[in-house]
Amino acid sequence: MANKFLDLLKTRDWLLADGATGTNLFEVGLETGDAPELWNVDEPEKIYNLQKSFVDAGSDIILTNTFGGTQNRMKLHKAENRVAEINAAAVKITKRVADEAGRPVVVAGSMGPTGDIFEPVGSLTREEGIAAFREQAVALAEAGADVLWLETISAPEELEAAVTACSETGLPIVTTLSFDTNGRTMMGLTPGDFAGRVKELSTVPVAYGANCGVGASEMVTALQNMAMCAQEGDVLVSKSNCGIPEYVDGAIRYTGTPELMADYARIAVDSGIKIIGGCCGTSPNHVRHMREALDNHTRGPKPSLDEIVARLGEISNGAREMNEAGPLGAKPTEQTGGGRRRRGRDPKRKAADNGKFPGQE
Repeated sequence: MANKFLDLLKTRDWLLADGATGTNLFEVGLETGDAPELWNVDEPEKIYNLQKSFVDAGSDIILTNTFGGTQNRMKLHKAENRVAEINAAAVKITKRVADEAGRPVVVAGSMGPTGDIFEPVGSLTREEGIAAFREQAVALAEAGADVLWLETISAPEELEAAVTACSETGLPIVTTLSFDTNGRTMMGLTPGDFAGRVKELSTVPVAYGANCGVGASEMVTALQNMAMCAQEGDVLVSKSNCGIPEYVDGAIRYTGTPELMADYARIAVDSGIKIIGGCCGTSPNHVRHMREALDNHTRGPKPSLDEIVARLGEISNGAREMNEAGPLGAKPTEQTGGGRRRRGRDPKRKAADNGKFPGQE
């Protein structure tokens, strides 16, 4: 049976995903602490309007409003028994947007982390994690999603449980981690680690990469680090936050301009990334500039680290060190006889290498 997402991957040089859901819904009335997922039932037209604005701006892939759609997250809003209803309603909205687009638009079933920590660090068992993801994955698949899109994962145990559950639906799987802690995930995974681990999963995702994070420069660097360990033919995904959040006049604003996000899109393509989008803070206007940039861009050579920093901004010491070290983020060896010495290593990076997580040094 044909799959819209797989067909587009075969025929397109790049695909443009959408931008943010939650941060854009705040602009139309969502309050801090509210569950965006409940708006699939309570405010469906607001979800429709946001997603349509991304399609109108040029997005080829729209993520459903289901990031927190597991029972683990919905129980915080006393809606743990409404998982199937809420996820199905979300797909219905996004399919309506896609069907009206007049061109192929992929409906991606968004699945975020459970919010619980897996054993042995936390109390959530593998079986409980698989069951939670399975319930959401089945609801998204039965409602008509084209692909299951796991995002903002940080722990290998959760990634494995989520992929195991999603694989039971038979749909293609995309998975992205958030490298937001000195070039690593919160649980210490490097981009190189991820590129290796993804091939060991029970079902290998058709695409993988990174989302969220701390800005476009850090995102592209993480993807370049990942690409050093990727296999030929791997499809990489970059969905970056729109700069860094700042508190301005009583509201959170992101520093990334439409022009910066457009340049990020060009740099991402030149770095070999096939699926490009935005995460927190990315508006339809940002996406429109990204689409125009990609439509008018001729692929160039992979940008150097210095060029990325010059065009998009500074990066963390950890991301820089991994990029300069080569595949798998191997530690640079100290050179003698006038050679360049290895720089002092960031304490959090050092702690992670010793099996500790940031904050547990």
